[in-house]
Amino acid sequence: MQDTVKGRSVILVAVALILGIGGLLGYRYWTNRNYEFKGSLIEPALPAYDFALERADGSVYRLGEQEGKVVLIFFGYTNCPDFCPTTLAEFNRISTELGDQAEDVEFLFITVDPERDTPEKVDEYAKAFNPAFIGLSGTPDELAPIYDAYFVYAQKSDAVTGSGYLVDHSTRTIVIDKFGDFRATFPYGLGVDAVTSDVQFLLSETTE
Repeated sequence: MQDTVKGRSVILVAVALILGIGGLLGYRYWTNRNYEFKGSLIEPALPAYDFALERADGSVYRLGEQEGKVVLIFFGYTNCPDFCPTTLAEFNRISTELGDQAEDVEFLFITVDPERDTPEKVDEYAKAFNPAFIGLSGTPDELAPIYDAYFVYAQKSDAVTGSGYLVDHSTRTIVIDKFGDFRATFPYGLGVDAVTSDVQFLLSETTE
């Protein structure tokens, strides 16, 4: 009989813990139930795939160290004639719209063309749009699992321009929330106002 009571107690404690965690997550993700998210939410959110890539200055950028910040990641390349410069220009406008809140947002540009984009080249390209932006590259072996984790398509094209071959690639922005979760994506062309609004919403979330 005593063993049965103990067993029930253990089960009750486990259930309470599960409900508590569930309630915490529910509160985190529903800080404002009336807010209509403009981007594409991932429900349930996925733990963000952590990665480490060498920066232009020789230091290492680790995604896992960015908790507390909203991270926007765009995968592109420095010879891109359209999607990449347009997106980074919009990132700059979003950063301006956020004002002081931009300090809590990381804007990352990760290459899909490591053959030509060195860490120095891609970082210089990103910083030409905003000095706070971070450009990252790596070896194909380092980048491949990152592409897989975030459903990134990248394929060298047969098309050639004056600057060389083109790369067909995904154009969605990946969104990592303050809690280290792969939370949403922004489709190309969503617009500065919509993205800024969603980022502000994600920044407002709390577990307290």
